[in-house]
Amino acid sequence: MNGDVTVIGGGLAGLVAATRLAEAGADVTLYERRPEVGGRVRTETVDGFTLDRGFQVLFTSYPAVASELDADALDVRRFAPGATICRPGSRSVLSDPLRDPRGAIPSLLNDEVSFSDKLRTLALRYDLSKRDEGDFFAGSDTSIREYLYKWGFADDYVENFVEPFYGGITLDRGLSTSKQVFEYTFRAMGRGAIGVPAEGMRAIPEALAARAREAGVEIATGEDVESIRTAGQGRIPFRTGSGDAEGATVELADGSTRETDAVVVATTPPEARRLTGVESIPTQGVPNVTGWYTLPAGESFETGKRILLNAAEESPNAVVPMSEVAPEYAPDDRALLAATFLGEKSLDRPANALRDDVRDALEAWYPERDFSGLETVATHRIRFAQFAQPPGVHADLPDPDDPEGPVVLAGDYTEWSSIQGALESGRRAAAAAGDYL
Repeated sequence: MNGDVTVIGGGLAGLVAATRLAEAGADVTLYERRPEVGGRVRTETVDGFTLDRGFQVLFTSYPAVASELDADALDVRRFAPGATICRPGSRSVLSDPLRDPRGAIPSLLNDEVSFSDKLRTLALRYDLSKRDEGDFFAGSDTSIREYLYKWGFADDYVENFVEPFYGGITLDRGLSTSKQVFEYTFRAMGRGAIGVPAEGMRAIPEALAARAREAGVEIATGEDVESIRTAGQGRIPFRTGSGDAEGATVELADGSTRETDAVVVATTPPEARRLTGVESIPTQGVPNVTGWYTLPAGESFETGKRILLNAAEESPNAVVPMSEVAPEYAPDDRALLAATFLGEKSLDRPANALRDDVRDALEAWYPERDFSGLETVATHRIRFAQFAQPPGVHADLPDPDDPEGPVVLAGDYTEWSSIQGALESGRRAAAAAGDYL
C-alpha cells in the first residue's frame, strides 16, 4: 500500500487506524490536540494515587482486545466475578458460579435475587454464548429493562442487581439503553474478566502508541486541526505515488496545511461532525461523575475484589475497591476507592456532598466500621463519557466511508460505545482509507 494518510485524533480508534495503515505500507502522520494520546482513556497521578479519567475497565474477552493489544503485557488486575449487593445493614454476594466456584455458595444463599432468577441468568448466559459475533447489533431492538422483563426476570433482580451494575456500564440506571449493549457485554463477562492494567488505563493507549511508532507512524501531539478540504470543495487534485488521486488538504490551527491522499477523522463525535458534516454522527452524550477517595493511612478496605452495588439509593451508584484490585493504584499504606455518580444533576453537586454520600453509604453497609476519615483525592466530571445508546441507535450510526471525498471516520460511534467499539472502528477505518491509496 503506497500513499500518505493523515489521522486526526489520538484516541484508541485513531491509534489503531494509524498503525494498521502504516503496517500496510502507508506514510502516516497522526495529529492529537492534547499533550498526550488516549482520548477518553486517560490516567493521572495525584499525590501518589493512580486515577483513571472516570471509572473505566477493560473487558479481557473483547475480540478487538485480543487482536490489537497484548493483555499479558498490560498486566491486568482483575475484579472478582459478580458484585456485592449492598443496602443498610446488608451485604450479599451475587457471583458467577461457573467462573467463581468460591462464590457459588454465597450467591446461592443471596436472598436479594430469587433462585428462579439465578437459574434464568444461567439460561441467558448459555443462550448468548451461542450467538455469532455479528448478530448482536443487528435486528430488532428494545431497552434493557424491557428485554429482561421479556426474559421473565422479576423486579427484585432488575432493581437490586441490574440497575446499579449496568448503571455503571451504560451510565444509565434507568436501563433505557439498547438491549444490544447488554447482550454483548453480558456475554463478554461470561467469557473473560473485567480489570484494569496495573499502571492504569493509560497503559492501553500507550501500548497502542508504541506499536504505532514502531510501524512508522509520526505522532504529533499538541496539534489541533481546523478544517479538511477535498477536491470537491474547491481543491485541485494532485498527483501521488499511486497515480492521480483526489486527495485532501488538512489545515492546522496554526494556519499551516498538509496535503494528503486520505484522512482518518478519529476525534470526538461533535468535532467529527464539525470537520466532516456527517449529520448521522451522534452528538448527544451521557455524563458521568467519578469520585476518588482514600481512607486514613493504615486503614485497609476489603470487599473480596468485588464492586459494591447500591441497591437502596442512586447516589453513589456503586463503590469500587480500586487498590484492593490493583494495589499499584495507591501508596502502600493507603486504600483507594472509586465511586460513580450518574445523571446530569451529579455534574453540579459539590465534591463534599458527593463524598458525604459515599461515607454515609459505606457506614450503612458496614455498620461495624468508622468512615469519618474518608477523604476526597479527586473528582472527575465528564459531560460526554459515552454517546447515548437508546434502542435502535446502532442501526443509524454512520459508516466509516460516509464523508465525501477521501475522508473516513474512526470512533466508537461507528460501532457502539466501548473499548471494543473504538478498537474495531479503527480497524474498519484503516480498511476504508486504504481504498483511496
